[in-house]
Amino acid sequence: MSHFTHINEAGEPCMVDVSDKTITSRTAVARSEVWLPKVIRDQFCDGDIISKKGPVFQTAIIAATMGLKKTSELIPFCHQINIEGSKVDIELVGECAVIECLCKTSGKTGVEMEALMGAQIAALTIYDMCKAFGHEMKIQNCHLVKKTGGKSDFQK
Repeated sequence: MSHFTHINEAGEPCMVDVSDKTITSRTAVARSEVWLPKVIRDQFCDGDIISKKGPVFQTAIIAATMGLKKTSELIPFCHQINIEGSKVDIELVGECAVIECLCKTSGKTGVEMEALMGAQIAALTIYDMCKAFGHEMKIQNCHLVKKTGGKSDFQK
């Protein structure tokens, strides 16, 4: 018997069977950072970075929301789940745009991957919208901050 949850007894990749699990309220929060050089930070005004492509943080929030809903389409063994709530916050803290993505559902499997996806899609969107200022940006420190529901809770 395999100790890996996504490998069956024949050694083949498979999706975890959650049919016998209990439905519980589940949440996850993920964080990612984008280090921004001074030329980009100088564009920060009224809570957002203004670029020729539009308001960077506002666009990244929309992209994160769209992306987290598509997680199961991009990660092979993620279950398709109903996202019941999400919130994405982005703020400039020192030299970094700090992204925090919260996802909520009631289901048989968690929303950690959706929260991580949202945080990363927001970071990639910031990079894309600011690359005209230069490619020195660094996407860094993406991690799960907290999860509740299911077998165990987690907080970093």
